[in-house]
Amino acid sequence: METAYRPIKVILADDHEIFRDGFNVLIKKSKKVEIVAEASNGLELVDLVRRFNPHVVVTDIKMPVQNGIEATIQLTKEMPHIGIIALSMFDEDDLIVEMLEAGARGYLLKNAHKDEILAAIEAVYNHQSYYCRDTTKKLARMIADSSYNPFKIKDKPEFTDNELSVIRMICEEYSNHEIADTLKLSRRTVEGYREKILVKINAKNAAGIVIYAIKNKLFELTGSGKLL
Repeated sequence: METAYRPIKVILADDHEIFRDGFNVLIKKSKKVEIVAEASNGLELVDLVRRFNPHVVVTDIKMPVQNGIEATIQLTKEMPHIGIIALSMFDEDDLIVEMLEAGARGYLLKNAHKDEILAAIEAVYNHQSYYCRDTTKKLARMIADSSYNPFKIKDKPEFTDNELSVIRMICEEYSNHEIADTLKLSRRTVEGYREKILVKINAKNAAGIVIYAIKNKLFELTGSGKLL
């Protein structure tokens, strides 16, 4: 007899009803995720989380009555098992860092694609961190320099020389094809190294690799712009 699949229960918080409606439209067809409640401010969010005990919270940072940072601090103390994802605009780097330091496990820009929203929800549900694919170099440095440290791995991973080369070249924004050409490897081999690195550091994408590399002194990031 097959076991019934249980979707990931999510509470969404944002003070704009139009955004909440649009968010629901984006993910309502997914069988993996179910929006169980919606909040318009941080105070309401905390109350709903206590009542519904969701797996994941997706919350705006700037909200009336109580903001997302204050709500995240409170929820992290009371229910640390719940994964929290911050929603932000392009110019809110400082607030994103504050959210992560408050206890959020990930962040997304408000214009994120449906597939990325679902990937982020699934990642934090599985106790992984999620960094938006549009993470800038500036924000990566800020996160790496902050007190936020999701890389609390019991046994610090060891990397082969090729894996270290791939990490550094990802930080330098090389594509898989460019890495393969430089290291005289096949693209499939490079993709394999990339996947092994992600598993070793429990990350989901290139932004996670870059932040790990900076925080662990494997690379020093310079310049500006997007990572990907």
